[in-house]
Amino acid sequence: MSKKLSKNFSLTSTELSAGKAFHRSNDKRKTATEYEQAQDAFRKNYERLRAERLAREAAKSNEK
Repeated sequence: MSKKLSKNFSLTSTELSAGKAFHRSNDKRKTATEYEQAQDAFRKNYERLRAERLAREAAKSNEK
């Protein structure tokens, strides 16, 4: 089945559904990426704070 392209090009319902599914999957990937970035930032901050706490505790134990 061939379809001629014209100035009044219209999509079939199947093509519209496929386009919507594609955009939804991109939105989900974007959301997952944002979640991964937030988790990465949290992990880095957690490790930095942990290192600072351990350094303070080591300094405090050396003073005694």
